[in-house]
Amino acid sequence: MKPPTPRLDAEEHIHKVRQICTSLPGTTEKLSHGEPTFFVAKKVFTMVANNHHNDGHIAVWIPAPPGLQQHLIASAPEIYFKPPYVGVRGWIGIELSTVDNDTLGGHIFAAWQLIAPQKLQALRL
Repeated sequence: MKPPTPRLDAEEHIHKVRQICTSLPGTTEKLSHGEPTFFVAKKVFTMVANNHHNDGHIAVWIPAPPGLQQHLIASAPEIYFKPPYVGVRGWIGIELSTVDNDTLGGHIFAAWQLIAPQKLQALRL
């Protein structure tokens, strides 16, 4: 029998998010509402939620194209959720303990693409 995979603590999850976000051109990090928040061109593309208001989630909140939020939540509610405040605008909450680095990186990159100016996106190609 395979031993259970060790769970990362919140700081390790935040470090993983930070590594992914800061690898993208034009990214800056600032604290917003007490949590690490990542910006491109002064607009948010990833917010960390470390047990926000004791909701139990160690997650990121990211913008998504119209319709994707509902699809992801319906297909995998153990991974995706509608975050407070920004969920009404179609943002997705992603439970960090449930996704691998490649999946998380893909979601964060897609969020960055939604927000980043075309000049910065050209640097990524």
